[in-house]
Amino acid sequence: MSDSTPDLARDIADVPAVEIINTVAVHLLSAAAVKCGLAENGEEEMDLAEARKLITALAGLITAAAPELGDHHARVLRDGLRSVQLAFREASPFPDAPGQGPGEKYTGAGS
Repeated sequence: MSDSTPDLARDIADVPAVEIINTVAVHLLSAAAVKCGLAENGEEEMDLAEARKLITALAGLITAAAPELGDHHARVLRDGLRSVQLAFREASPFPDAPGQGPGEKYTGAGS
């Protein structure tokens, strides 16, 4: 255990849960976008298998946390989720059946 561990625990204790959830969701969203080929290097960084995992995790987090986040925060995250789900579908050479895409078991088809 490093000397900075107590400081880190104290710092994170001061952060509201909504802010932590939003931060984690934004990281998942950003990583999913990169893996869907939406980054500057596009296809070089595309990895749809990894994107599927990230999008599914993001959908689960948003679905579970939405009641705690409130409408404003949840709506923004849902919009981002829909964007990466659509990007995934468009990038996939073999699109999933409706309801079978990444995260759709949490969000429903076409979310």
